[in-house]
Amino acid sequence: MTRRRPGEPPRTRLQAVREELGHTQEHVVRYFLTRGPQIGVGVASKSALNIMISRWENGHVEVTEPGYRRLFREVYGRSNEELGFPPEALNQSAEELRDRLVVARTIDTATLDLFQRQVNDLRRSDRQFGAVVVLDQLNSLVRQIESVRVFSVNSRLRERLAAILTDARTLAGWTALDRGSQLQAWQYHEDAKVSAREADSPYLLAHAAAQQAVILLDIGEADAAVELLEYARYVAENRAPSLLRSWLAAAHGEGLAAAGRRDESFRAFDAASSLLPTNSVDPAMPFLLLNEGQLTRWRGNALLRLGDPDAIVQLEASVRDLANPEWSAIRGLTNTYVDLAFAYAAAGDSKGAMRHAQTARQLAKRIGSDRQRQRLASLELPGPGGPGVA
Repeated sequence: MTRRRPGEPPRTRLQAVREELGHTQEHVVRYFLTRGPQIGVGVASKSALNIMISRWENGHVEVTEPGYRRLFREVYGRSNEELGFPPEALNQSAEELRDRLVVARTIDTATLDLFQRQVNDLRRSDRQFGAVVVLDQLNSLVRQIESVRVFSVNSRLRERLAAILTDARTLAGWTALDRGSQLQAWQYHEDAKVSAREADSPYLLAHAAAQQAVILLDIGEADAAVELLEYARYVAENRAPSLLRSWLAAAHGEGLAAAGRRDESFRAFDAASSLLPTNSVDPAMPFLLLNEGQLTRWRGNALLRLGDPDAIVQLEASVRDLANPEWSAIRGLTNTYVDLAFAYAAAGDSKGAMRHAQTARQLAKRIGSDRQRQRLASLELPGPGGPGVA
């Protein structure tokens, strides 16, 4: 077996993704051995897996077993295309089309309610445990709902299917972003905007667009993010509940802060506070998690982006509120600890930065957040000898 020479590019997408995420082959083997039995996928022995993964990564053989493909999708949080696997095969015959039309005609309100419960269950799991195994389940659910919607000719059912599909796609896009796959996250949000339009839902469209703006912020495209957030607020204006308009204003405030537009950012957050209803739970929008503590966290993040030392006060206050799992998601708590690490580092407090970075790193590992691990990798600590990586 030929070894890669130093500086030689990855030989397969599978190898490139693993190296991009900073995982070792040993980590992947351990995941396969642990996760495989949990989901009923038979896996080889540890020694055999080491050889198999090397051969797959070097392109000597292809990953053909569906079970192994699923495990790779889970451990890396990537799609078949991103991993170099072929797409699912579809029978293109007229008989297949008739069969799918028949299946679509059996869909009723009870089935739609079931689809929505499945999305909600995955959302609860994601909020509690993160995106480690949720993303691949969401990918499958999105494909299932889409396969029904495409072959349904009932306009009323299609509209609700499109709304549920939008919800599932934005959740899948959000978890894909947390797994560090900006491309998959972007495509999910693009598709979500399309299905939101078919659902004739301004608030679903605005929500999908605003979440998509976060991807732009992550890759340093602050001005483009602000433009998209302005569009989202325009879409929702006078056509969405105040809870969503509050959330959109806060998202806009974050984008404006990233673009260095301090005064406009503060005005957006003031608008978010004034729009926030007393009862910040809306059953019609289960995808929104917003209260005063969440707004404080968001404002703290904006202050951090603006280099304002008051960021620490805001972020520390939000941690206390986010400690209640009923009102927060584990991902938001992890993000706050990462923000605190950067805020303390900016303030010259190396010990404080290290303390919060350690907590954030533990949480990121627990929920499989490659996004936050990548952020922490760039943290520079102040010190007598100059900055260093935490």
